[in-house]
Amino acid sequence: MTALFWASIAVIVYSYFIYPLILFIFSGIKQASSDTKYLWRRHQRRTLDNQSLPPVSIIIAAYNEETCIKARVENLLALDYPQDKLTFLIGSDGSSDATAEILTAFAVENLQVHIFNENRGKMSVLNDLVNLAQDDILIFSDANTHFQTDTISKLTRHFDNHKIGAVCGELHLVDSDSGDNKDNVYWRYEQVLKFHESRLNALQGANGAIYAIRKALFMPLPANTIVDDFQIAMNVAKQGLTLRYDPEAIAIEEIAPNLAEEEGRRVRIGLGNYQAFFNMPWALNPLLGWRFIAYISHKVCRWFVPHFMLLAFVANCFLLDTGFYQLTLMAQLFFYALAFYGIKRQSAGKKSATFIALLAFFVAMNLALMRGFIKYFSSNVQGTWQRTTR
Repeated sequence: MTALFWASIAVIVYSYFIYPLILFIFSGIKQASSDTKYLWRRHQRRTLDNQSLPPVSIIIAAYNEETCIKARVENLLALDYPQDKLTFLIGSDGSSDATAEILTAFAVENLQVHIFNENRGKMSVLNDLVNLAQDDILIFSDANTHFQTDTISKLTRHFDNHKIGAVCGELHLVDSDSGDNKDNVYWRYEQVLKFHESRLNALQGANGAIYAIRKALFMPLPANTIVDDFQIAMNVAKQGLTLRYDPEAIAIEEIAPNLAEEEGRRVRIGLGNYQAFFNMPWALNPLLGWRFIAYISHKVCRWFVPHFMLLAFVANCFLLDTGFYQLTLMAQLFFYALAFYGIKRQSAGKKSATFIALLAFFVAMNLALMRGFIKYFSSNVQGTWQRTTR
């Protein structure tokens, strides 16, 4: 039990604290090497040709989005990118509200609306829309997301490098009432990891609200795929191309209006994570180098943190014959008491101290992951979706 206890603690500490330190060190070495080569050779590291912007297809699958779809289309039409080089493909996936009517009311030449009467799921719509797209560069987004005016040019500027197969942008979360940016500490922490993983060509997937890929690299996925953005982007890496993260390509999205909506989203993402894990055995190849290290450290270990938390607690309960392990059990109980106190305050719409809020977020996130794990093995995973604000 002693080995099980310490192994469980070690995996959690490694994933959240030790791996980021290792990542920062090697990312810094890589950047120093790149800077030295630049200074020595005096070669331009990025070539931008604003006069020959590539034609782009923007792809959005929508389901019951009547509250935001009109604003989304208007946002796309206002982008600072030649409209004759933009094609918008939006599919309504069996929406039961006014989404289809709102979309078909637009008389815009470069807007292609596809109304699917049956709700088949997001991935089925994406597969169909990609098949209909004519441009070499595809940008995926969501119906409730807004792009900044220069977002498309920021994403596409990387594709002059033939080694780059996909580019993930930056998602900013805002409060629907105040418009303030509500990116929490954990979200910013994840952004930092993405930035440094990108330097080492080890970026893990993409954010479904804002990413671009070369159409030739798109691999259709099964209809019941949940985390489509992660698997689509990782399939680009599987084909030997680079995934790039650009924090200057910005999309904006409102936070979930309540904890129930956010919890449902987390459970579904958790379910999708385990689905991706069992569908992507190729990513467990050590010969992939940093991509393998990042996948194990940043994704796989994280996905199984709730299991290790449970193992650590249970193992600790069998080690109470010494004072040290009595203290560790008390520490765990105190940790969870603070976390559930924070969760309860959040449910009541009350604020907590930053430290307690972080504990509450961490425990709630891992509870949702565990629920997703149970749901993956106890139900028939379907691709059809229930709309959430995020």
